[in-house]
Amino acid sequence: MNLGITIIKGRRSIRKYKDEPIPQEAIEQAMECARMAPTARNGQPWLFGVTTDSKILEKLGELASHGKFIADAPACFAIFGLRDEKFYLEDCCAATSSLILGLWAYGISSCWVAGDKMDYNEDVRKLMKVPPEYTLVSLIPAGYPALGERMVAPVKKPFEKVTFKDTYTQ
Repeated sequence: MNLGITIIKGRRSIRKYKDEPIPQEAIEQAMECARMAPTARNGQPWLFGVTTDSKILEKLGELASHGKFIADAPACFAIFGLRDEKFYLEDCCAATSSLILGLWAYGISSCWVAGDKMDYNEDVRKLMKVPPEYTLVSLIPAGYPALGERMVAPVKKPFEKVTFKDTYTQ
C-alpha cells in the first residue's frame, strides 16, 4: 500500500489528547494542506484559523454542543467560508479533510466538529473575531492521542454495499 493510502485509511477521530503542544511546523503544514485543497472555480472562499490559547479553547468547548472535549485539546482549528459564495460548504469541507490528513501525516489526531448548521456558529465567529461575511464550517480540535485512546478502525459498511459501477442496481 502506498503512503498516501496508508495515511488516509489510518486516520481516526480522537477526542482525548496528551497535554503536549503541537509543533508550529505541523500547524502551518496542516493549514497549508487546507489552503491547497480543491475548490470550485478556484474560488478559495475560506479562512483558516487556529488557537492554542487555553481560554479560547475552553470557551469553544463550552459553545460546541458536541465538542466539549475541545477545551482539553492542545489546539483547535476553525474553518470559515464566505457565506455568499455558492460552493463555500463543499470547498471548506474539502479543505477540512485536507487539514485533518495533514495533521495525521505528523501523527496528530483530530476530530471533525460540525459548525455550519450549528446554533453556536455565530458565537464562534464572534469569539474568534472573524468578519461577518464568513460563517463557521468546522472546528478541528487536535493533539497527540492520549495513552489508551483507541485507535481501532471503526466498522465500515462493505465495499460492495456503498459502491457501484456505471449504474446503480440493488
